[in-house]
Amino acid sequence: MSLAKPAFPAPDHDHGRCTADALTHAEAVCEQRAQKFTPIRREVLKALLSSHRPLGAYEVIDELAKSMPRPAPITVYRALDFLMANGLVHRIESRNAYLACAHDHDAVSAVAFLICERCGLVGEIPAASVAQGVNQAARASGFAPKLSVVEITGTCTHCQKAS
Repeated sequence: MSLAKPAFPAPDHDHGRCTADALTHAEAVCEQRAQKFTPIRREVLKALLSSHRPLGAYEVIDELAKSMPRPAPITVYRALDFLMANGLVHRIESRNAYLACAHDHDAVSAVAFLICERCGLVGEIPAASVAQGVNQAARASGFAPKLSVVEITGTCTHCQKAS
């Protein structure tokens, strides 16, 4: 996986362009995989793209309710499952929340999430070598790893500069 984008967007970035690019990417991914990018899946992704902060499922529902009839939780969870399976959304385990992803990788690529404790933004970096080391250690102890999620908390560069 190569990162064409910085881990954290600049505070003054063009968020409209950022959102439009992510939706275009999602459309392309779904078309390449012969998957349906239904209106509800699009709306759930748009809700997650409303900021670069992770949202819980009920926060997604609240965001959607601003512009459409309030969807049932199961509808949103199904859309989130689809988006995660196609590498368009990640689940931030420690926050029980979801984050839109516009990076070009599949759902099983190893990434690490950089979670800013000050502003709440979440960045994403490649973590194949970290996951490989953890998985090797797990296998050496007789454990069969399925999925590793790396979450690192700290302070993003923008918040460090603001201090």
